[in-house]
Amino acid sequence: MERAAEKISFVPQRGDFPRGIFSSVTLKCDLSEAQAFELYTSYYATHPFTHVSEANIDLKQVVNTNKSLLHLVKKGQHLLILNATDNLLKGASGQAVQNMNLLFGMDEMSGLRLKSIGY
Repeated sequence: MERAAEKISFVPQRGDFPRGIFSSVTLKCDLSEAQAFELYTSYYATHPFTHVSEANIDLKQVVNTNKSLLHLVKKGQHLLILNATDNLLKGASGQAVQNMNLLFGMDEMSGLRLKSIGY
């Protein structure tokens, strides 16, 4: 019997960049790329800081923001999910502000409408 941990491969990637984290997740998936894109897009439709991109993603699109970008690629039976996140904002301080906004009934995006370094 195959365990769930053996079905998913998570690889955080480091590089020559001062902030941000890029990761890739691979898993077996019976959905087509279009079906997976629709599934992820509909799931994250109400999440203002998580965006599913049809185009390949870059860390410059998220640095200095509270955004998390996803890009999906289907190769054979495997789905590759790429993620770019600013680990200093979305990973820590921005997430705290977002949680505080929700806790106090404020607009979830208050104080977090920030522009990335790459437009």
